[in-house]
Amino acid sequence: MLGRPRTAVADEFEIGALDLDAYLRRIGYAGERRPTLAALEAVHLAHATTIPFENLDILLGRGVRLDMASLQAKLVAGGRGGYCFEQNLLFAAALERIGFGVTRLAARVRYRARALMPRTHMTLIADAGGIRWLCDVGFGGEGLMKPVPFGSGEAARQFAWSYRVVPEGGAWVLQSLREGSWLDLYAFTMEPQHHVDYVVANHFTSTHPESRFVRTLTAQLSKPEVRWVLRGMELVEDRGERVTTRVLSGEEELLSLLERTFGLRFPPGTRFKTGQA
Repeated sequence: MLGRPRTAVADEFEIGALDLDAYLRRIGYAGERRPTLAALEAVHLAHATTIPFENLDILLGRGVRLDMASLQAKLVAGGRGGYCFEQNLLFAAALERIGFGVTRLAARVRYRARALMPRTHMTLIADAGGIRWLCDVGFGGEGLMKPVPFGSGEAARQFAWSYRVVPEGGAWVLQSLREGSWLDLYAFTMEPQHHVDYVVANHFTSTHPESRFVRTLTAQLSKPEVRWVLRGMELVEDRGERVTTRVLSGEEELLSLLERTFGLRFPPGTRFKTGQA
């Protein structure tokens, strides 16, 4: 016999399973746990400058899992980083546990894109101080360190970098100020996403042969004074007005750099397999 039709489907992501104390220790945050703007900015900054953006498990053949137990084991207890789904799912859960209202969204990346991209980036809107804020701890070295006001088009200065969110038709675009011009980072709409939407997008980004995360090793981390972006064997050091680039000498230096700069430790002899020819 057919069951009764359901008007709603549970979103299978256990926010309550988050160990908030362990998460806050991981990012070094010891401030207030109330849904204030000051707390939102401080937790965002602490996360973005502590947990690196990286895709290394994909290149080790381990894949990427998005359930809460896996996120905590990897990013919190394991001292590792992750990419947008991992970072922002964990961050959103923490914000909601603190008491913030959070909307989960999907975006099309435009930065370094040569064609129209699918919606494979996760971003967030959080409410604080009577204002909506774009929050994103999962865009890597080019991304936000603090929330950006949403809806006003107001530029937000974050140390040596500036951002704004502007409307474009029925969508919104996050932009970064570079060399006097506004550069598109990604575009998104306000349609809320469910956990299953990210599971599907994550499958593409972590397994499809044309995904940049399958083809290219990356580790990225932002600090107030410097941003490090490693792609393949090329390391970019961005200090705002001064950007330097160098090529690593080999696998031994790669493992040393991952540990020294990004806090990512792997056994000697570890090799990361990419899809690049």
